[in-house]
Amino acid sequence: MTIKFAPLTLSCLLLLSCDNSVSTHSAEAPEKMTSQNNFDASLWPTRPKAPLNAALEGKITGLLNTMTLEQKVGQIIQPEIRHVSPDDTRDYFLGSVLNGGGSFPQQNKHASLQDWLTLADGFYQGSMDINAPTKIPAMWGTDAVHGHNNVIGATLFPHNIALGAAHNPQLIEAIGAATAREMAATGISWSFAPTIAVARDDRWGRTYESYSEDPALVKKYAGAMVTGLQGKKGSDNFLGKGKVIATAKHFIGDGGTQKGIDRGDANISEAELINIHAQGYFAALDADVQVVMASFSSWNGDKLHGHRYLLTDILKNKLSFDGFVVGDWAGHAFIPGCTDTHCPAAINAGVDMFMAPDANWRELFTNTVLDVKAERISQARLDDAVRRILRVKLRAGLFDKGTPSSYPLAGDTTLIGHQEHRAIARQAVRESVVLLKNTNQLLPLKPNQKILLAGNGANNIGKQTGGWTISWQGTGNANTDFPGATSIYQAIVSAVTPAGGDVMLSEEGQYTSKPDVAIVVFGEDPYAEMQGDIGDLGFRSETDLALLQSLQAEGIPVVALFITGRPLATNAYLNASDAFAVIWQPGTEAGGISDVLFTNADGSLRFPFTGKLSFSWPKHADQIAQNINTENYDPQFPLYYGLTNGEVDTTVYPLHVQPGDLSSSASNQQAIFQQRTFSPWTLRVIDQGTRTDLNGASLETPKVTLKTLDRFVQEDAIQVQWKGQTRVAFESNEAVDLSRFNKGRLVFDLQWQTPAPVALGLDCANGCSTVALNDYAQSATKDWQEVSIPLACLGTSLDKITAPFALSADGKAKLTLYNMRLEVGDEVCEKQ
Repeated sequence: MTIKFAPLTLSCLLLLSCDNSVSTHSAEAPEKMTSQNNFDASLWPTRPKAPLNAALEGKITGLLNTMTLEQKVGQIIQPEIRHVSPDDTRDYFLGSVLNGGGSFPQQNKHASLQDWLTLADGFYQGSMDINAPTKIPAMWGTDAVHGHNNVIGATLFPHNIALGAAHNPQLIEAIGAATAREMAATGISWSFAPTIAVARDDRWGRTYESYSEDPALVKKYAGAMVTGLQGKKGSDNFLGKGKVIATAKHFIGDGGTQKGIDRGDANISEAELINIHAQGYFAALDADVQVVMASFSSWNGDKLHGHRYLLTDILKNKLSFDGFVVGDWAGHAFIPGCTDTHCPAAINAGVDMFMAPDANWRELFTNTVLDVKAERISQARLDDAVRRILRVKLRAGLFDKGTPSSYPLAGDTTLIGHQEHRAIARQAVRESVVLLKNTNQLLPLKPNQKILLAGNGANNIGKQTGGWTISWQGTGNANTDFPGATSIYQAIVSAVTPAGGDVMLSEEGQYTSKPDVAIVVFGEDPYAEMQGDIGDLGFRSETDLALLQSLQAEGIPVVALFITGRPLATNAYLNASDAFAVIWQPGTEAGGISDVLFTNADGSLRFPFTGKLSFSWPKHADQIAQNINTENYDPQFPLYYGLTNGEVDTTVYPLHVQPGDLSSSASNQQAIFQQRTFSPWTLRVIDQGTRTDLNGASLETPKVTLKTLDRFVQEDAIQVQWKGQTRVAFESNEAVDLSRFNKGRLVFDLQWQTPAPVALGLDCANGCSTVALNDYAQSATKDWQEVSIPLACLGTSLDKITAPFALSADGKAKLTLYNMRLEVGDEVCEKQ
């Protein structure tokens, strides 16, 4: 299936008080919003109100009149599946559940299609098994942001930044429709997509979730993706067979935060908020998007989850949005005066549904019931929120469809990774590849050559799929976790071998006979929100640069394929390549790369290079905010740049490289785990030689339980509870040279839950030892403490390290770890 190419031709708000009389978990009175804005609603367009369906509204009124207070509150609470059971949907009248990234039925990463359906049926049946005359079906939401990406075997499309480079709205609609069909197969009816942020500072870890820095392109795509997911507004199949509820997120300005900090503050004018960050929402609303997700971020100091002006006065009233607003991952807890278990301010501001992913959601339920009884939340506001939720459920036919396993397309295993969907994804890949350099028209290559394929991305589907892939951060995945997918290596073999060529795969670039051309695949490792935020835009890899330069020095033409979720300063790598193509994070269908990389066997063109940058590409690491039509705009490659076949490359090489492009002040530190596990380490349980990787939010073996927990932000800490003698270690498959830390220290934060003897050590080729963690960490307190251990106590030579952090215990200890890293220093070992 081919989609035709289509070229791009706030008076300050006072929050209502949180009362200290609430039982269970009280909160102090929230502060006033601190914004100095003089809001001006006249700057916003007025969208005419669409006429409501009188019969449907009458049905909603009838339902509201028969629902108890507890039923209504249950509708506005959304727990996460790790902390909720089908019985809870019955006992608390829950209106919905969600699964976060890396969360699965029974927390089994390899859950089957039937497992997903069985759990979906359970939640539905629980909601129907209540002891009340009015029964409201529960629904399930999921982050299907580049395909149904939590499900093994699903078609995974390129991330949004790549789709922006394709400049093809019709293709976006087709991707939405394919994603909806695969979701329908699992009985899940609600997608937390599309993200329609306009990323303006590419240090943001969610830049790859943004289609473009250009609001005009985001506007084109927002409506197209909503239509693909939900169906065409006004059509017979709107929210019908094979369609799901879409969510426009994150309202509003999440892509404009200062320094690109996730959940940060967009310090911008109201006009800029409208002209840049609101454009995608106008298109999504025109496509009749049913849900809008509030942003975790702030606008000029005011948290969006508590922003009545934007959520109610603008979105619901001025823009006539008649669906509902859902919060984002306990985002309500960050409103001044609120906690994760008590926040009437969010509901009063316009949030209609709390996203309450932690185990304490029952406290939130209890406190919200009390808030309504005490009139801290008015009955009218509660009824409005529930009316909006019921409206969406009725529009989606959830009252009539029955159990999710009986939905149209449910249980159809052929839909997961369907060949038609994979063909759409492959098209998206080839249309999104952006060619930045092509010396002497090296590309496309003739396939009947001897090809050396090198780099750590050459045969690594986890790397090519990026974040939000099976696990939240996209880490911990192996090629075997992607049945039906095509790695870059497999794609190139399929193009070359039938034409008489040969492909030699060597990650390190080794060969026995000199190749005609070398293709090197390298770039960013997977990451997601928060954990993907960076300090500058430098891509730094001594290994990758040395590989490119060595091959070029040997007279071998070098083609660089760069995997990335954002524009990065890569001048040194461009200089060391004869051709350089940005392949972004292409997903599971790498055949789209070989489609443009090679000619047919007879030399004729297979597919042309058509990708154009949807983000400006920086010259240097410190060149932070390069956006079209802004002051001091001076990118290496401007917005919409991209070479086509036969086009003369007028860029003058070598490009200038600043010292800061290749090294940074952070080099005196090496992260092991900072909000996520850093490459090349993998967190593993090692028991009598058997290794089991943590590749989701939790892992349980007979002798140990690992869980990711929230200390400051989502899943930024790791809890270890031993049940028997075993080891837990951050390991690499290959030895790593850490000799620059020989006199340094191992530093991390620790919190004891159950103090007991724990041994800590390194794994290395020789000279490594262990120490008693309890000698360095106080066990008389359960407060967080920083632990610093001289590396000289752990090893005399750190040039061949396979594990920089390993713990062993005998079955009694329980502790939580945060921010493990190595630091350069001048430490000596003084035994404790």
